[in-house]
Amino acid sequence: MAQIVVGMADCRISDAPGEVLATYALGSCIGLMVHDPTRSIGGLLHFMLPDSSIDPGRGRDNPYMFADTGIPLLLGQVCGLGASKRRLVVHAVGGAQMMDPQCVFEIGKRNYLAMRRILWKAGVLLHGEAVGGTSSRTVRLEIGSGKLWLQEAGTQRELLPSSQQKG
Repeated sequence: MAQIVVGMADCRISDAPGEVLATYALGSCIGLMVHDPTRSIGGLLHFMLPDSSIDPGRGRDNPYMFADTGIPLLLGQVCGLGASKRRLVVHAVGGAQMMDPQCVFEIGKRNYLAMRRILWKAGVLLHGEAVGGTSSRTVRLEIGSGKLWLQEAGTQRELLPSSQQKG
């Protein structure tokens, strides 16, 4: 399988069943994965900050840096390839409390709350998540199967939709 690496403040989409989208070292950033299982179309956004209004110029130059500009683009791009918002299986990974021991900035928490608000307004449900905590995570999305592989604290496991999680 061909692996496509999604860097910080980046987004990739694919409709090639043999491709895997991967992003590494998600700390306070969030990796948002969407997959349409009927059409085998998926996308992965690695955003860093919740709101582009802090730097509108950067928001225009790199909309994937911010939740409020990157998430609508991700959804638009996968739907442009033929995915349906109603069928999307959506997962979020990251949003950890990193390098802020006094919880002054709470970037991870703010990223998570912004993402939830944007998805809700778009009418898209979040099916599963691995967010919060204090460790970084890596995630891979297999386009053909829709499987998500989560690596954290030295272990790797499949990230299942919340309805399929084992107690």
